[in-house]
Amino acid sequence: MALYVRFEGPDGRRGAGLLEGETIRVIAEPFWEETRPTGEAVALADVRLLPPCAPRSIVCVGLNYASHLQGRPAPDPPTLFFKPLSSIAGPGEAIVLPADCGRVDPEGEIVIVIGRQVKGATREQAEAAIFGYTAGNDVSARAWQQQDGQWWRAKGSDTFGVFGPAIVTGLRHDELEVVTRVNGREVQRGRSAELIRDIPEIVRYVSTVMTLVPGDIIYTGTPGSPPEIRPGDVVEVEVTGAGVLRNPVEAARQG
Repeated sequence: MALYVRFEGPDGRRGAGLLEGETIRVIAEPFWEETRPTGEAVALADVRLLPPCAPRSIVCVGLNYASHLQGRPAPDPPTLFFKPLSSIAGPGEAIVLPADCGRVDPEGEIVIVIGRQVKGATREQAEAAIFGYTAGNDVSARAWQQQDGQWWRAKGSDTFGVFGPAIVTGLRHDELEVVTRVNGREVQRGRSAELIRDIPEIVRYVSTVMTLVPGDIIYTGTPGSPPEIRPGDVVEVEVTGAGVLRNPVEAARQG
């Protein structure tokens, strides 16, 4: 198992590395095909962690846990949507609630990170294209989600595409777990073995219509019924091996 992170130093320099305890061993980018240490190391406490990759595409699967469906039939074909790159937020960044957005919920999810280009994959090719996994929060404005014909603002507002802190490699796709906490209280828990469409099938299905490239990410769906979040809350999403993604919640500034 290895943990890949991206970081920004106090001088503004950005880089990537392997997280080993409280130390980041710096590696050359891109790291998808080969991990090449530079010989440099930095202390985790001296840098700011960034989203652990820079995707070209952010794909999301909706309604992929029975516990989230609450008795409704599973959608067929599956419900997929995109988040814009402008929605990306990383570890420690504030989730900013837009004015007049109504209720907003966190959605803790296991996020797939693609490590090789893939299109029209078999199930085996799809699984081989996965580099690793990270934690994600598919922040969702429920009123907008229900009102709009598309989910562009409900799921795509700035800071609504949170993921990190690290990409974990070397784990089985069917042995992952996601846990969400709000202000320290557990509000969601789900396992990858409970997904209606499992991780290799998700990648295979997406690849039938679009080319996935290294660094692309896929949110796999959220379990249960998460609660509303409000300014002042702190949301944590933890995925097996990938660490805890922690973000405060703020209201958008007026004017």
